[in-house]
Amino acid sequence: MAKWSLRRRPGRALGLLLLVILSFLVLRSWLLQDPGMKLRTTYKGFTEAVDLYFDHLMSRVVPLQYKHGGPIIAVQVENEYGSYNKDPAYMPYVKKALEDRGIIELLLTSDNKDGLQKGVVQGVLATINLQSQQELKLLSNFLLSVQGVQPKMVMEYWTGWFDSWGGPHNILDSSEVLETVSAIIKAGSSINLYMFHGGTNFGFINGAMHFHEYNADVTSYDYDAVLTEAGDYTAKYTKLRDFFGSISGTPLPPPPDLLPKMSYEPMMPSFYLSLWDALIYLDDPIKSEKPINMENLPVNNGNGQAFGYILYETTIFSSGILSGLVRDRGQVFVNTVSIGFLDYKTTKITIPLTQGYTTLRILVENCGRVNYGNNIDDQRKGLIGNLYLDNSPLKNFRIYSLDMTKQFFQRFNIDKWSIIPQTPAAPAFFLGGLSVGLYPSDTFLKLEGWAKGVVFVNGQNLGRYWNIGPQETLYLPGVWLEKGLNQVIIFEEILAGSTVQSTDSPYLGRNHYVN
Repeated sequence: MAKWSLRRRPGRALGLLLLVILSFLVLRSWLLQDPGMKLRTTYKGFTEAVDLYFDHLMSRVVPLQYKHGGPIIAVQVENEYGSYNKDPAYMPYVKKALEDRGIIELLLTSDNKDGLQKGVVQGVLATINLQSQQELKLLSNFLLSVQGVQPKMVMEYWTGWFDSWGGPHNILDSSEVLETVSAIIKAGSSINLYMFHGGTNFGFINGAMHFHEYNADVTSYDYDAVLTEAGDYTAKYTKLRDFFGSISGTPLPPPPDLLPKMSYEPMMPSFYLSLWDALIYLDDPIKSEKPINMENLPVNNGNGQAFGYILYETTIFSSGILSGLVRDRGQVFVNTVSIGFLDYKTTKITIPLTQGYTTLRILVENCGRVNYGNNIDDQRKGLIGNLYLDNSPLKNFRIYSLDMTKQFFQRFNIDKWSIIPQTPAAPAFFLGGLSVGLYPSDTFLKLEGWAKGVVFVNGQNLGRYWNIGPQETLYLPGVWLEKGLNQVIIFEEILAGSTVQSTDSPYLGRNHYVN
């Protein structure tokens, strides 16, 4: 992950000053194949992976440093480690690992008020992350007491906030943003806006927060940022542009024209493929006496499965209380009938009276890997450990990897699909075509009447939707579309709607002002 800002070098054209951030946000799920893994520590299995990664990455970064004639002026050692702080030896290890591989530019840390005291490292410039003027005074005074008179930088000034499923759409007043930015500049500090442009968590990359409880982020990362999810200007943009223009000393050029938005005709899916019928077109299931978590599945050349869904099947012979740890959300089926869900809060469910051999199925969704919180070591997805029926562990599982990549959908040729039944059962895939004119433009899809699932457009994963909100529209960039008919596949978990609406404006939910 990287952050960047612009500055003019003496006697040279405007250059890109890149701050390379080597943070836990880029950790790979295969690290959790090790049952003893301790991420972001000096645990041997983790440092071996970091060292190998740095060997490759730094060989590319080192020649691009400013002292070698390149654009990189600083390297951030880690990101908000003070809020995690599981190993006091870890940050010095990362610092040394960078220096040993030839990093000679300014080293930085970046922490918020909860972690700043524990995030500082000897010989590394500490910077701060904040949202209010009160925090600015508090954190600046702390930095002054710790590292004396040093350059001051707000590495992350939070211009808004992210949203979680089931919550509101968080916003921050534009006048408050202007006042805080002005105070930061008047305090003699450099500033980086987080976010200037929020963007979108396309695919399955939305992430999550987990301290006391697990909260998955929505697909949109609009963040109430200076530019919207689709790159449009906001009141924050106008006010900040005027403010920076007033202190720049030179007239600002006119801003670029915005991309057009379009409302297309509603799309009605035409074809249908139930999940149960789709299974025969997938690779043979993995057979295992016990459940296997997603990361340890013997797929993808031994790297396991990182994202998507996983389906577990076994045979039961009686009713009872089903219990187990499901990460993150599992829909339970008796044969093909849904009987409820297991998740972080619901760990038991009653299996109704059955006769004879019955197939028990659990469709587990990886709702997003934790990118902030103290539970990153517990991010194995799927069924974790044994699944019990009346306290007896179930055996002999058939496990399907449902990563829903492009290769996954290539198995479903058009002859595999059928006409949508009058009352389509879920979970299922729905196929339709979005008609686009000569000039494809950005749009927003609204799945009113649908319950929960994922949308794929021309083979690309647009993201998740869920009727608990707050987000009600999915941003669809015009560059994803082609003139004519565009393929849309919807994977619906619970209850299908009849149409997919297209609108030229987003709706991200009920507004809630960030405290």
